[in-house]
Amino acid sequence: MVDVGEKPETARVAEAVGELITAPQTIAILERGEAPKGDPLVVAQIAGIQAAKRTAELIPLCHQLPLTRVDVKLEIDPALPGIRARAEARITARTGVEMEALTAVTVALLTMYDMLKAVDRTMRIDNVRVTRKSGGRSGDFES
Repeated sequence: MVDVGEKPETARVAEAVGELITAPQTIAILERGEAPKGDPLVVAQIAGIQAAKRTAELIPLCHQLPLTRVDVKLEIDPALPGIRARAEARITARTGVEMEALTAVTVALLTMYDMLKAVDRTMRIDNVRVTRKSGGRSGDFES
């Protein structure tokens, strides 16, 4: 684990995004509220938030961080077709919060997959990445 003890605490933010590509019929099922396991959008949002809070338990050598905010948003995008997920994680600490944002997005999309696999076996998770980060010695980043 990297020693961050000498680094100053700064406000840090990271945003990650990702997509669950589905069949068009799956979007129709979601829009009608007919998913067999309930509302995947709500369950996935909660799963993503919980996952961000447990990132250090999932990823070896990742620092345990006292998150001050985690926001997960999922939206249906018929143009994909599929679901777009976005997570933002905030903290005041000595190390970045990118892993928490990435974990939130990934687990939210995995939850969507789990809740929809009975109706769509063609789904795939795609384009998971950090789109923005700020704070810390390495400066700001946006893609």
